[in-house]
Amino acid sequence: MDSLFGWLYVAVTVLVLFGASIFVHEYGHYWMARRRRMRIEGFAIGFGPKIFSWMQDGVEWSIRWIPAGGFVKLPQMITSEAIEGKAGGEIPPAPPLSRILVAVAGPAMNIVFALLIASVIWAIGLPVLVNPPIIGPVDPNSAEGRLGVRSGDRITEVNGHRVRSWQDINLEVITALTNVIPVTVERDGQKLSFNLPTRRSEALGLKWLDVEPQERPIIGLIQPGMPAEKVGLQTGDKFLSFDGVYVLSQEHLSDVINKGEGRPCEVVVERDGKKLTLTVTPVYDPEIKRGRIGVGFAGGHYEVQRPGPTPVDQFSDVLRLMGKTFSALFHSKETGVTAKDMSGPVGILGKLAVDVKTDFRLALSFMVMLNINLALLNLLPLPVLDGGHILMALYEIVTRRRVGVRFQEVVTTGFAVMLISFMAYVTFYDVRRAPIFGQLLRQKSVIESPARPASEPAPTAAPAKP
Repeated sequence: MDSLFGWLYVAVTVLVLFGASIFVHEYGHYWMARRRRMRIEGFAIGFGPKIFSWMQDGVEWSIRWIPAGGFVKLPQMITSEAIEGKAGGEIPPAPPLSRILVAVAGPAMNIVFALLIASVIWAIGLPVLVNPPIIGPVDPNSAEGRLGVRSGDRITEVNGHRVRSWQDINLEVITALTNVIPVTVERDGQKLSFNLPTRRSEALGLKWLDVEPQERPIIGLIQPGMPAEKVGLQTGDKFLSFDGVYVLSQEHLSDVINKGEGRPCEVVVERDGKKLTLTVTPVYDPEIKRGRIGVGFAGGHYEVQRPGPTPVDQFSDVLRLMGKTFSALFHSKETGVTAKDMSGPVGILGKLAVDVKTDFRLALSFMVMLNINLALLNLLPLPVLDGGHILMALYEIVTRRRVGVRFQEVVTTGFAVMLISFMAYVTFYDVRRAPIFGQLLRQKSVIESPARPASEPAPTAAPAKP
C-alpha cells in the first residue's frame, strides 16, 4: 500500500466515497423535484469554479473544485443565490408541499444510503480496534488506589454507560458534566463501583480519568536529529504519559505533543519492563505547522467482528455520539469541548483516508456516521439548510402567506455567510491536525480474522473525537 498505486487507490477511494454521500443527498432533491414537475437548472457536486460540466435534459451537471458539499439548482425553491446563482427568467414558486417533499428527500436518501452500508457491514464483518479497558499499574497511595482501584481491573461502565475500549472511556469522561465520575469495574467476576476524580489537562483543556491504560502507543521509528533521538527515546519504547497526561491513543499523544511545542515536557515510557522518565522539548516544524518530537508509531491491532454490528446498533451508536457531542459543545465550560474540536471537509477526508488505508470496512463504518450526520444536520431549521426550506414552507401553510422574497434573500445569504465562516474556522483547525492523519497513514496495522465468536461481546469501533 506504500507504492504510488497504493496512495492513488486511497486518494481515489476517498473522493469516490465522500462524493457518493453528497451525490445521493442531492439526487434525492433532484429525483423528488422531477416527481413534482419542478424546474431544475443545475446539479453540482462541490462548490466554486467548475472542473467540468455537461448538459443533459436541460440540466447542467457539474463537478466543482471545492469538495465541501453540492447543490441542485431549483429556482422554485427558497435558495441561496450566493451559492447557486440567479435563476433565468420569472418562474412561479412551487407549492409548499412540493418544497417540503423536495427538502426532505435529500436527508432521506442519506439515511437509506447509510442503512444499505450498515447492512453490508453487518454481513461482511467489521474490524474493531483491540484496546481493552483494562487498568494498568495503580499507585496504592493515589486517590484511586485509596478508593480500592487495582491494576488489572476491567472498566465496564463510565457515568452509567457501557464501555468496551479506552476510546469509549475517553468519550464518556470528556463529555461528562462533572469532575467526579461513577465508574464500574469488573474484578474476579465481581462488579465494583467507584466515584473517581478526573484530572484536567491545561494544555488540551479536556479532562481524563487519572488511571493508566494497560495498552499504550509504541514507538515504531525514531527520526534522526529530532528531540526524541537527542533525549534517548528508542524504538520499542511504550508511551505511558506525556506532559503529565496519561496517553490513551496515538492521536491523543500527537495532540499533547503539539500543545507542548517549545517547552520542556516530562515523558514517561516503559522500556524492558521498567519505567523511564525523560524530558523532551517538542520543536515546531514549519512544513507541517505543528509541534513534534520525531517519532513514528507501530500500527494498531484489529480483530474482525463477524457478523458485524447490526444496522440498529450502528445507528444507535452514531446517534448516541452525536447527542454527546452536542451536549459537550453546549456545556463547553464544564467539558472543555469547543467548535475547534469538530471536523469539516478536511478532517472528514483525512479520517476516510486513514480508514481506507487500514481496512475498507472501517471506511464503510465511517460512511454510516457521515451520512447520518449529513441527514440530521441538514434538517436543522436554518434558512440555508433543508430544514430552513421546510420551516418557511410550513409558515406559508399555516399563515397562507409567502415569506417576503427580500427577507428570504437577506436571511438565506446571511446564514450562508455564517455557515461558510464556521466551516473556514473548523477547517483551520482541521489543517493543523493534518499531520496526525499523516502519521496514521504511514503506520502499519494488523487485521486479524477470523475474530472472536459473535456471541462474545467485542469492543465498539472508536470515534475519532467529538
